[in-house]
Amino acid sequence: MAQHAPNRNEPVPAVSPAAEGALPGYAREPVFGWILAITGFVSWIASSALTLERLEIYKDPDYVTSCDMNPFVSCGSVMRTAQAALFGFPNPLIGVAGFAVVTTIGITLIAGARLPRWYYVGLQVGVTLAMAMIGWLWFQALYVIGILCPYCMVVWAMMIVLFTYTTVRNISHGVVPAPAGLRRFLAEWHWVIAALIVLLCAGSILVTFAKVFFG
Repeated sequence: MAQHAPNRNEPVPAVSPAAEGALPGYAREPVFGWILAITGFVSWIASSALTLERLEIYKDPDYVTSCDMNPFVSCGSVMRTAQAALFGFPNPLIGVAGFAVVTTIGITLIAGARLPRWYYVGLQVGVTLAMAMIGWLWFQALYVIGILCPYCMVVWAMMIVLFTYTTVRNISHGVVPAPAGLRRFLAEWHWVIAALIVLLCAGSILVTFAKVFFG
């Protein structure tokens, strides 16, 4: 029988299905898809809420947002700063668009799709830039503005998980080059890394705003 000629347009995964079975759970497509879908959707909800609140402030400059709790925990106060429109428009709009893409990719992987290597390269670049922006916003909120935004903190937490797992997944698949020792280390300690970053972020908030939380 004549063999079917391979379709050059079909995506070629970084790791074959057989080899994928030997990978850590987080690096397998369906599991990684759930990570993308959950973190992306939660972040999209928070970004959408911030966008709607910002629209209300445009309509009424005296509008009090749903997360204005006190002078130190206030989405409305943060939204009125220059840092809240880094590129000349409200930052949450970037989240609404970007996290919708992340959620869609996650659902696609859950459904069984196999994406080409370049797709994961693009995802890595995207989440790395987003993480850099989140890091800058974290610094500005804590040490320059001095005000917390609850919806923003939800996005911070989700981005830490999203960035960490996307990076270790891509290292496991060879999308991001790394020595074998580092791959083995991440396979065992990936969850500790994500948890530690979240705890460090939470700790920085508690220390900086100790008077707010503890009186």
